Amino acid sequence: MKKYSMMTAVMMAAAALTVSAEKVASPSGLIVVDAYVADGGKPTYTVEYKGRPVIKPSHLGFELVGATSLLDKFEITGTETASSDQTWTPVWGENSTIRDNYNELLVHYKQPSTDRYVDVRFRVYDDGVGFRYEFPIDGPLGYFNIKEERTQFAMTGDHTAWWIAGDYDTQEYDYTESRLSEIRGLMDSAISSNASQTQFSPTGVQTSLQLKTDDGIYINIHEAALVDYSCMHLNLDDRNMVFESWLTPDAQGVKGRLQTPAKSPWRTLIISDDARDMLASNLILNLNDPCAYDDTSWIKPVKYVGVWWEMIAGGKQWSYTHDLPSVKLDRLDYTTTKCHGQHPANNDNVKRYIDFAAEHGFDQVLVEGWNIGWEDWFGHQKDYVFDFVTPYPDFDIDMLNRYAADKGVKLMMHHETSSAATNYERHMDAAYQLMKKYGYNAVKSGYVGNIIPYGEHHYSQWMINHYLYALKKAAGYGIMVNAHEAVRPTGLCRTYPNLVGNESARGTEYEAFAGNKPSHTTVLPFTRLQGGPMDYTPGIFEMDVTKINPQSQGHVNSTLARQLALYVTMYSPLQMAADLPEHYERFMDAFQFIKDVPVDWQKSIYLEAEPGQYITAARKDKNSDEWYVGCTSGENGHKSDIRLDFLDKGRKYEATIYADAPGAHYRDNPQAYVISRRKVDSRTRLKLYAAPGGGYAISIKPVE
Repeated sequence: MKKYSMMTAVMMAAAALTVSAEKVASPSGLIVVDAYVADGGKPTYTVEYKGRPVIKPSHLGFELVGATSLLDKFEITGTETASSDQTWTPVWGENSTIRDNYNELLVHYKQPSTDRYVDVRFRVYDDGVGFRYEFPIDGPLGYFNIKEERTQFAMTGDHTAWWIAGDYDTQEYDYTESRLSEIRGLMDSAISSNASQTQFSPTGVQTSLQLKTDDGIYINIHEAALVDYSCMHLNLDDRNMVFESWLTPDAQGVKGRLQTPAKSPWRTLIISDDARDMLASNLILNLNDPCAYDDTSWIKPVKYVGVWWEMIAGGKQWSYTHDLPSVKLDRLDYTTTKCHGQHPANNDNVKRYIDFAAEHGFDQVLVEGWNIGWEDWFGHQKDYVFDFVTPYPDFDIDMLNRYAADKGVKLMMHHETSSAATNYERHMDAAYQLMKKYGYNAVKSGYVGNIIPYGEHHYSQWMINHYLYALKKAAGYGIMVNAHEAVRPTGLCRTYPNLVGNESARGTEYEAFAGNKPSHTTVLPFTRLQGGPMDYTPGIFEMDVTKINPQSQGHVNSTLARQLALYVTMYSPLQMAADLPEHYERFMDAFQFIKDVPVDWQKSIYLEAEPGQYITAARKDKNSDEWYVGCTSGENGHKSDIRLDFLDKGRKYEATIYADAPGAHYRDNPQAYVISRRKVDSRTRLKLYAAPGGGYAISIKPVE
């Protein structure tokens, strides 16, 4: 049900909304937002949780290019309220249904000196707050360019934060845990050599930002529904503990180009005194528009293997190994040269992966390095190298797709754009038509390198529009998209559910060279995954990367049992068994969990959680009565005492437990695991131990 009314009607007939002229509370009253003007007409808001302040008075507004700012001298001309309590059904997800229950306050602001109008819409849920700017067509604003958005989030103290450095082009950092006051001193060690951090203050960080107060309140700052706008970062005034938004500029330094009527993305705050609630929140999904597609039958969760890890970790080449004749790709006369190493995207090797996928029940096989252009893909003329349709001579695209189809498997396409976005757009129709012709229904796209057009950033408004253009174009061909190096997600998978995955953070590939902290997978669900699922590519069984590439110094900082658990704790409808087939063949008893675990869920429950320490999740298969449990731990390990009271009462189950063996450790004994089986029911309690950098995984199946 949905009800709308003007404030006069609300005051008379809707007291249950707990709304006054410029105040709105969540349906249960847990969270209260107050909106007003202060300090010379500055739009201002505060947030309380259970009667305690979590956001102190914080200002709202914009600096504009070549025009009077929208920062002060405002007055409130009116307010409107609304309430909503609906349930919607995602195409795929952690739960088969999601409740969308909020109270809303729309505040109308006017700047009398310029006759310009800005509205701010607040939606308050029991798990947090979303608010956005709306620019009505009334008044003289018209076309305007943003110099900077000045949205503030004033903290109540020197909170603990899990953060990565501000950067216009990448989120591929290890997270740092520190006090807010320590960010400045830790920033140099937190940034990489290729970061654009110099364009930020020494306290610039990215969202999704996870915080914890000294009195145990968890706060997450992010954004939802990022469309036709630039990505938001945060700069911290560490004297006053106030975060302020910092948008990504375009090639001319403009941070947004808008025309009324227009709206910003939602600025989001997830708030709770229980860390499990942070992971269970659907606030960001709820703030996105409903599904844009009438028919979603072609969108299917995917479990896949692929020709990938042997290049990432094994040091093999994406490029072809033999001389090619001169090939004309559009305006580029391109002659390849002989490259070193073996080219894995060849017919025989791809057939080996197809056979493995068919034997063990995987849906698809990703193949990277199949197409002409890799010899100079990162060179000066990278904007012309790929046409996304021309295979290397040793990749028979027609034969391999028929071979896969005969075995009930699909191939997954790979489009590395080398960040030449305009080149990709002009080839996109032909590329998707080729996929349609050969039966591909999913593509992994990549945006490695500096963006062409030159001067644009991965997170600028221009590129935000490009990613959505590619997604909508793919939908027209019935194609699902897994975009790597793109902007971090903001819940758009609700509106466009063919966005089945993103990278946009440090995934498993970094284990092959730079390494991830063992705590990394206990932080990502609190941060990067708040906006949508990640193609993390778990399932590595051989942790010593030197065994497949002696020149590497890589090591996967995880136990084998934790690799199984990630299929449950790192939610995604797109899950890869990323290791080499021969490594799985050495541990087939453990591999059984990867074969069994679903990728789409009916219900999800977070049993234990603390950022940087541990996460334990339980999920029920969407298509059966089976449950799966996963636990991932940080450097300190974790002792669990979990109840299985989520199981059906009176029903018997068999639990298969894949756990770290005594003495297991991510560093020097990662492959030590034990598998046990026992009968369980809803009264069962399990006491389990996750080693440092370890975890456990459990499949729970009804016995009758």
